[in-house]
Amino acid sequence: MTNPYSAKQWLQLNMQQQGLLQPATSLSALLQQISYVQIDSINVVERAHHHVLHSRLPDYSTSMLDRAMSDKTVFEYWSHAAAYLPIDDYRFSLYRKQHLQQGGTHWFEPEHKVMREVKARISSEGPLKSSQFTHRSDTPNGTWWDWKPAKKALEQLFMQGELMVARRDKFQKVYDLTERVLPKHIDTTVPSDTKFAQHLIHRYLSAHGFGNLQQIQYLRKGLKPLLSKTLAQLCEQGDIASFTESSATTQPVYFYQPTQALPTTMPNKVWLLNPFDNLVIQRQKLKQWFGFNYQIEVYVPEAKRQFGYYSLPILWRDRFVGRVDVKADRKNQCLLLQRISFEADAFDDHSTDISMSDTTDREAFIAAFVDAIEHYATFNNCQRWQLVQCNDAAIRYLLVKASKHRP
Repeated sequence: MTNPYSAKQWLQLNMQQQGLLQPATSLSALLQQISYVQIDSINVVERAHHHVLHSRLPDYSTSMLDRAMSDKTVFEYWSHAAAYLPIDDYRFSLYRKQHLQQGGTHWFEPEHKVMREVKARISSEGPLKSSQFTHRSDTPNGTWWDWKPAKKALEQLFMQGELMVARRDKFQKVYDLTERVLPKHIDTTVPSDTKFAQHLIHRYLSAHGFGNLQQIQYLRKGLKPLLSKTLAQLCEQGDIASFTESSATTQPVYFYQPTQALPTTMPNKVWLLNPFDNLVIQRQKLKQWFGFNYQIEVYVPEAKRQFGYYSLPILWRDRFVGRVDVKADRKNQCLLLQRISFEADAFDDHSTDISMSDTTDREAFIAAFVDAIEHYATFNNCQRWQLVQCNDAAIRYLLVKASKHRP
């Protein structure tokens, strides 16, 4: 269990496997590499799934994902959360679907009579949205959990695999029968326990470079014994290797694929990552390996927020240096940088090749940061950006100066 790399090399490998260091050649290739992209509905800026793809794919536009759904190279289902997945991974979604068909539950108990009625109507009329089903009730829908019976039935049929999402219409799911959506050539063989576990392990290690048991089973209940057994088998066969991180208190065992090569260079670049980005979604891993304690504050009462409603982690080379709370003022086509909050040690010298300990290096950071902001503003259909607050006076001065000299 000898650790072959330094902590910095491991996190650089993580970035490489996450598709950040080299631009992807296509949406399909990118999704194959990172395994999934999480779907989220918050739209103070462009939605999370589009942002994650934009961070890795040059010239990405939201229509590309629509085309991928239409071309049936991706499909919607559940990863650790609602996600877009490569269509080639469809058969591995059947493992969960079979469990639900055999009596497992997702959010609520199935109402089989309503499910039969809903499926019969889609079978007869074609693709439908939940809004096209009427429901009379003395209690108006007041919360997300007060779904009308038809919507619950649609989601249950979707989770069980009898329906698929054919497309989105203004972000609403349009459901159709699976046999009318799924390409004929796709393998629909339900994987065995071992094959499913091997798939999860190889997918995770390929997408992240390394990980421990807890990270590989992230938000997947009941799989720990199976994954633990399969990891041991793969190690014994030599398909994967393991190491322990000596700086960790509990020293968990980490696994990796020995064939993966380390990146040779790190670009002088800033990435503005989404709160639901694959690289940052596991907050404990982010804190341990990158030393970055991050929380999205969408669900935090306004008075208790420290960094803002929708703050994006700022990744400079291989270090997270802060957060920027963003909002697209769509009426005025302006991206608002409502609050930039840098870490206390953001500009200390943590590197032997690039130091951010003086004004010159802060200016180097500013150049990369402004470039990232410009690209992100354009992605959000904003013609300009505006800084509102910043907790670093020197950076604020340089940003204001840069904004005045924009073309």
